[in-house]
Amino acid sequence: MNKQEARRHFRSLRQSLTSAERNRFDDLLLIGFQSLDLPFIQSVLTYAAIDAHGEPPTGLITRYLQFLNPELQIAYPRTNWAENSFDAIATGYDPVFQLSERGIPEPPEGEIVAPEELDMVIVPLLAFDRHGYRVGYGKGFYDRYLAQCSSHCLLAGISYFEPVDKITDAGEFDVPLDICITPQNVYVF
Repeated sequence: MNKQEARRHFRSLRQSLTSAERNRFDDLLLIGFQSLDLPFIQSVLTYAAIDAHGEPPTGLITRYLQFLNPELQIAYPRTNWAENSFDAIATGYDPVFQLSERGIPEPPEGEIVAPEELDMVIVPLLAFDRHGYRVGYGKGFYDRYLAQCSSHCLLAGISYFEPVDKITDAGEFDVPLDICITPQNVYVF
């Protein structure tokens, strides 16, 4: 499956989920994440899930990580659309968001966290394959950012759906995930 086909297919699948299915899947995603033998995480970059896109809520995972480490530093992306990039902005435990010009919840202020200081990045995705390659929203923001992270940084995805066999047009600059959790499985790449 190529990226364009995957985007179309999985967006449609997400929108077809009922609230009850999403709630059940969210619980299973958290259980899957809790089953991981994680290193000590001191800083994490996550994203504010957009309900209208049907994204799984990342707050389940960050609250669990906070339980494991009450001193956890949590950051969210703040996008620079002119440069097709973003900065990780530390927000604290009760983040306040403003909608960006593209309708994405982002922190309006906070300290920038350097990519090499992150221990984990929760990466948004629409689909992923059995090799850890993901299909995002098509602008390459995350792949450019992830290339700057240290080799010890854990790249994690969460998905309501199982992987496709192969993303046929994954490119040389696409950065694969280390793990991806679905309601049924935990994939380690």
